[in-house]
This record gives sequence, structure tokens and C-alpha cells, in this order.
Amino acid sequence: MSHDDHDHDDLHDRGLAFDLSTLTGLLRRRRVLGLFAGAGAAATLAACGDSAGDTSAGGTASTATTTQPSATASASGSATALTEIPEETAGPYPGDGSNGPNALTQSGIVRSDITTSFGSGSGVARGVPLTVNLTILDLSNGAAAYAGAAVYLWHCDREGRYSMYSSGAANENYLRGVQEANGAGMVTFKSVFPAAYSGRWPHIHFEVYPTLARATNSANKIATSQLALPDTACQAVYATAGYEESARTMTRTSLGSDSVFRDGYAQQLATMSGSVAAGYVASLTVSV
Repeated sequence: MSHDDHDHDDLHDRGLAFDLSTLTGLLRRRRVLGLFAGAGAAATLAACGDSAGDTSAGGTASTATTTQPSATASASGSATALTEIPEETAGPYPGDGSNGPNALTQSGIVRSDITTSFGSGSGVARGVPLTVNLTILDLSNGAAAYAGAAVYLWHCDREGRYSMYSSGAANENYLRGVQEANGAGMVTFKSVFPAAYSGRWPHIHFEVYPTLARATNSANKIATSQLALPDTACQAVYATAGYEESARTMTRTSLGSDSVFRDGYAQQLATMSGSVAAGYVASLTVSV
């Protein structure tokens, strides 16, 4: 499957239900949830998950790690206001039962290392190592760590294919996994750096569920979004063997023109550390 074969972000002719869900997502994107404390105190607005690394397609990857913002009022009476993660399309290759196969009901889907297939699959995804750390915050609980939430994460392989759907990977289920958030609200996935394919900036899909027990059907999800990978790391990875097509694609791609991120990506741009030789770590705080 060539990179030009992707249509998973096409929002046309998907039906009334999809149109309504997309409209809802756009409205949610513009809803800022404020947490205010102290009579007469000035409220401070800060974007949760706004990366300390790249802030544009041409930025420099930071070696800093994501810092979990505090929602506790300071002694002066001010408080931090957090913004809900933007709602995005899951695309036509989610593997969550909403469009064909459902990996969420398969034994073995709950795992941290998603580089291999499980069950009847035997494939292994190759590429530059990438660890993804997501910290989930619960806005309905004062932006506290959302311990016990579940995250389903998936993305394409080095060739731009999605397991369970794409030619050459339809019988595999690698690069898909579910993790339960720990006491700090964090989930960690061991993966490989995904490809850049035509029409899209390099990205990773994820859905958030209220509990691990409910992470079996897309109807139970409470958020769907995408993580954007910083330009500097992408350029370094795509200069290595196996990513040649991604390198060519990146010359025609930008965050500002991406079909998903062009209306704003500050909350979705990961903080990166690492190198090609050592592997990369992408971190993002996700407020739901």
C-alpha cells in the first residue's frame, strides 16, 4: 500500500452520524474548562499539554519532559485553567469496532509493547524505537491524575500501513494496544516511529476510556484525539534507512496545512527527547 492510498482522514461522504460527531468535536475544541479558586482572584489561562518543545513545524525538539500542570490554587488565590484535548477523527482504520474489526475485544490487546502482533498475528513492526508517554488528567475532578482511565493507542508502521486494514498488514495487529493509567495518570507504550504519508503530518491516534473494563467498544470512549510528532525528530528519523518515502513526503507536508492540525496543535504537539541511536520518547499531557 503506497502512502498515497490513504484516505483515513477524508471527512466527506461519511454519513449523518459522522457529521454530527465531527460537529460536536469542533464545538468541544472551542470549550475552555476553567478551574478558579479565591474570591476576586485573577484566573490564569494555560493550555494543558502545550509542548515545551516544538511550537511550529520548523521548531527544535526539546529534551525536556512533560510536566504535569497543577490545578491547585496558589497562596495568592489564583488557579490554573486547563483546556480539554481537541476532539479529532479516528479515521477509517481505528480497529475499535466502529469501522470493521475490533482489536479491543481480542485477548492480548492490553499491553505496553505494541511492536509485535498478538494472537494469530506474527508480524513485527520495524523502525526507530519510540516510547510514548501520555499523562491523563480528569477535568471533572479538578484536573487530578485520571488513575484507572484506559488509553487505546494506534498508528501506522514504517511503510505507512495500518494493521488489520492495509494490504500487506491486514492479518496483523501490531502497533495497537491498551494501557490502564497508573496513580499518576500515566500510560506508556513501546513502539516504533511511524511513517509520514501523503496528506498528513506524522501522528499517533489515541482514545481515552473511563476504565479498562469499558475499553472494549468505541461507544464507551470519552475522548478521541491525535498526537503530533515534532519536526526535528521527524527529519532525523526519516533520514535513516527504511524511511525514504517518508523523507520525500515531508517535503510536501507541514503542520500548518495538515487536515487535522491546521486549526491548532499546541495541545497535541509532543515533547520529545532522545535520538535515532538511543530511540525517542514522546510525552504529552491529555486533559479530558
